Amino acid sequence: MQATRQALDGARWHFQHGPIDLVIAAEGEAQTVALAHEQAWQRFQGLLPELVAELPALRAPVGDHCPLQGPVARLMWQACRPYRQPFITPMAAVAGAVAQTVLEAYCRPGVRRAWVNNGGDIALHLGPGQSARVGLYADLARLDGTQLLQGLSLDGQLDIAAHWPVRGVATSGWRGRSFSLGIADSVTVLAATAAQADAAATVIANAVQAEHPAIERAPAHTLRDDTDLGARLVTVQVGSLPPEVVAGALHQGLKKAEELRAAGLVWFALLCCQGQSRATLGSVALQGAAPAWIQALPQAGPAEVGSVFA
Repeated sequence: MQATRQALDGARWHFQHGPIDLVIAAEGEAQTVALAHEQAWQRFQGLLPELVAELPALRAPVGDHCPLQGPVARLMWQACRPYRQPFITPMAAVAGAVAQTVLEAYCRPGVRRAWVNNGGDIALHLGPGQSARVGLYADLARLDGTQLLQGLSLDGQLDIAAHWPVRGVATSGWRGRSFSLGIADSVTVLAATAAQADAAATVIANAVQAEHPAIERAPAHTLRDDTDLGARLVTVQVGSLPPEVVAGALHQGLKKAEELRAAGLVWFALLCCQGQSRATLGSVALQGAAPAWIQALPQAGPAEVGSVFA
């Protein structure tokens, strides 16, 4: 299995290696951007072997001392360290850490802005005066063939400006590729780095909890042999829930999100579940048709990059 790359258009590339699937875009001086793309590709080719070499330690709970050697593995561990109690493994930040590492090739004079999207976990480079519009798609249950052919019907958009302390966006939820302990359709987090956003989104999504007969859970190891979650119960199905149950679950998740915001671990979080949503305090440029608290804001142009699920 070898890494592959494909030019999507004049500004975007697709890098793929095993489970790692990146879409990369960059703008700036043509020669500088081309050099950055090539250096990103050179760095990307070695990432998966580096991680596989330390996989047992990456699947072990984060403790007080980091046993990892590789720079990406250590980045994952550092992003997860604030959440080591009661339990987290570095794998909670793998997608964000990979995106963040590849983005480093673009953080140079001559590149105005760039982003690396790893399955919805996004690392951003924004030069002075630049911004990026991130599209939000809250619930994969709404996805149908028409949207795949004609374009996604977004739930909202985030305009991230260069002067914000945000260079990472991540989304987590029970419908995503990774397991979740909670019932959130999606939790989208803005943080200082993509690795930090990835870890925080996982933690907040896990906190969106409720007990109801319509919620089905199973031990993680019965669903996937190589899971890092062992016998912990993960969500496999969420049926229609009473509005008050959804509200209670979102309240728990929002409490955790505000706790992380107060600690400086996240800058903003948006939590969505079965048509309801909650957001942390603070002002961000949110635009879209749903949820209700952003209906009054005007529609902007099309999203440039999307955060769905990691």
